[in-house]
Amino acid sequence: MAETTKVVAKKRDRAGKGGARSSRREGLIPAVIYGDKQAPVMIAVEPKSVEKVIHREGFFNHRLQIDVEGTTIDALPRDVQVDPVTDKPLHLDFLRIGPDSIITVQVPVHFRNEAAAPGIKRGGVLNVVLHEITVRTKPATIPEYFEVDLTGLEIGHSIHLSALNVPEGVRVVTRDKNPTVASIAAPTVVRDEAAAKAAEAAAPAAAPVEGAAAPAAGAAPAAGAAPAAGAAPAAGAAPAPAKK
Repeated sequence: MAETTKVVAKKRDRAGKGGARSSRREGLIPAVIYGDKQAPVMIAVEPKSVEKVIHREGFFNHRLQIDVEGTTIDALPRDVQVDPVTDKPLHLDFLRIGPDSIITVQVPVHFRNEAAAPGIKRGGVLNVVLHEITVRTKPATIPEYFEVDLTGLEIGHSIHLSALNVPEGVRVVTRDKNPTVASIAAPTVVRDEAAAKAAEAAAPAAAPVEGAAAPAAGAAPAAGAAPAAGAAPAAGAAPAPAKK
C-alpha cells in the first residue's frame, strides 16, 4: 500500500489568475481540490509540505491528507504545473477521494536481483517494456509498486504481466491479455556481429568471376577510350588525316 503524506494548506479567497498570483506573492502554491461529487475547494499549499514528495517516484498514486485550516481532506495528486526554469511548482490539482472511491492510478514496476540473473551476468540487457502498470482500485489498496524477481533468468527470457503479484481488490487495466513487462535481450555487440555476418553473406561479390567471357568482338570502346590499333573506324566517322 502506498504511504500517506500530510500537506498543509489554507483556503483561497478568490479563484483565477489574480488569486493565484496573490498566493505566490505570499510564498504559497495555488491549488484546487475537486471530485467525490463535492464542490471544488480553492486552496494555497505550504511548499515545504509537498516539495519533498513532488518529484518522488509514484507521486501521482501517493495518498495525501490535506489539512485545510483544521479540516482534513484525503486526496491524490492529479496535475502539477512547474516553472520551466526553476522547476518549482506553480499550480497543483488534487482529486478528493473517499473510502469507497474507485480510482485509476499508475503503479511503478521495480526489478530486483539483477546480479542473480545468469543472462545479465553474461552481458545480457534488461529491456523494460512497462515502467508502470495502470490499475483501478480503492484508495486503501493502492500498491506502492509491483516487484519483479530476475533470479535465474537467461538471455531471451520474457517476464509477462501474469508473473506479477497483484493484490486482491486491484484490477489491472490493459488492452493485451498478458503483455510483456520486460525481457533479457542479447548483448548489443553480439547482435551487431550477427547482423554484420548476415549482411556479408547476402552481399554479391564485387570482383569479376574467373573465366568470365571477354567482351564481344567489334564492341564499341568505352567513352573516351582510344580505339585499338588497326581497328576500323566506326560507321559514319571521318577518316583520319593522312600522315605527310
